Amino acid sequence: MFDVDWLSLAVPISYLGILLGSLATFSSLYRKRKAHKAASLEPWFSAHIQRDIYFSLLHLEPSETSPKEKKAPAIPDSVLKASLLRRAAEDIRRIMALRSQKQALATLLQRGSVGDDLWQRFQRAEKEMEDEVKDVVSEANAYAPGWGQIIFQSANEMMNNDIYRKRMEDQQGKLEEERQWWSKKKSSIQEGFMKELEESSPAAPSTSAAKPTGATTPARSVQGSDDDAVLVEAEASSSTPVPPPSTKKKSKSKGKK
Repeated sequence: MFDVDWLSLAVPISYLGILLGSLATFSSLYRKRKAHKAASLEPWFSAHIQRDIYFSLLHLEPSETSPKEKKAPAIPDSVLKASLLRRAAEDIRRIMALRSQKQALATLLQRGSVGDDLWQRFQRAEKEMEDEVKDVVSEANAYAPGWGQIIFQSANEMMNNDIYRKRMEDQQGKLEEERQWWSKKKSSIQEGFMKELEESSPAAPSTSAAKPTGATTPARSVQGSDDDAVLVEAEASSSTPVPPPSTKKKSKSKGKK
């Protein structure tokens, strides 16, 4: 049997113990610091007002005015269901916002444009929304079995109806403004047309204006007999000059003689 020198083994054992203890202490402190830092980060979304309203209604106790009077009735289930639907609609809005922002945030994180704190805030928001969806589904199934499977579909339809109603209200609000604008535009167009008509229509010429000097009076048609027409033609023919007779033939005849 070999004698074990415990004194020589005590040094490395104590060294390992100190090392493991320091590592455990450092790990515990690091986790606590990280959790404290994550808890101190600003939340990704603002306060969930619809969830707070639902919990307030759910835990609202009936009030008692006097011992003789009966207690006021508790909150009816229809009000609680409506509040839960509002809560689910707000959850849908937040989930859609997270899905649309995740890809852009991951790209910015890879490029180093944003820090790890922002990514931690985003991951914490995703985890909170997962727990929120599970809580809503369990609450819906508590009111009616199987309602948790369709509550978000109903909340989505309700949210779309709210969006359409808001758009209609905005259009109705702009209707009077557009009517006034169109009336002003119509009056300005009419004024422009009237000015163009006044500028394009010249003054009417006066009937007493003098006739031009070079204008000739139209010839009058004189009706006469056939004899008058013959005399006129004869006078016209006599007025034309008659050429003198040629002397070529006379000179030729004299030569022959």
